[in-house]
Amino acid sequence: MSKENLLTVAVALIVGMLGGYIIFNVAGNKNLPSNAAVPQGTGSPTDYQRRIVEAEKIVAQDPKNLQAWSQLGNDYFDTDQPQKAVNAYGKVLELDPNNVNVMTDQGIMYRKIGWYDKAIANFEKAQAIDPKHLQSLYNLGVVYYMDLKQYDKAKAVWTKYLQFDSTSPTAQQIKNDMANLTQMPGSFKK
Repeated sequence: MSKENLLTVAVALIVGMLGGYIIFNVAGNKNLPSNAAVPQGTGSPTDYQRRIVEAEKIVAQDPKNLQAWSQLGNDYFDTDQPQKAVNAYGKVLELDPNNVNVMTDQGIMYRKIGWYDKAIANFEKAQAIDPKHLQSLYNLGVVYYMDLKQYDKAKAVWTKYLQFDSTSPTAQQIKNDMANLTQMPGSFKK
């Protein structure tokens, strides 16, 4: 990568982190580096739409741009477009198949669509890659608890979670939910 391209990427990342606005002329820039940053904003609907349009342009020109696919997936996630998020995260996983964070985010979107089996598969695959990945453990428990009403499985997953983290706000929520499990019809008893 040339110094000019490296400088362009560095400036774009810095400006993006500061919530600034960057305008990419993708169609006119045939030398766009494959890791070019997608503009970042404050999270308003206008910012999301602008970033989505720019990321879509980038991936149309450079389908192997991992960062742009990731940003696109995250923006679809944040704007409640689960099917588009699933597809964008799928592209990330084609390029980076062991990315447990993206695998988990895609699983969350599968859950939102109602594809619980695919959500579970993603969370379990993330766990196989990184058994201490808390977000996939937490979400696996959520599917068992909230969606499938398989309380014993939720308890087993969340008990594992609490072995790694017993003090965070998420851990406290899990403890509260597990305390409620004994009240659920068909659940285990202490």
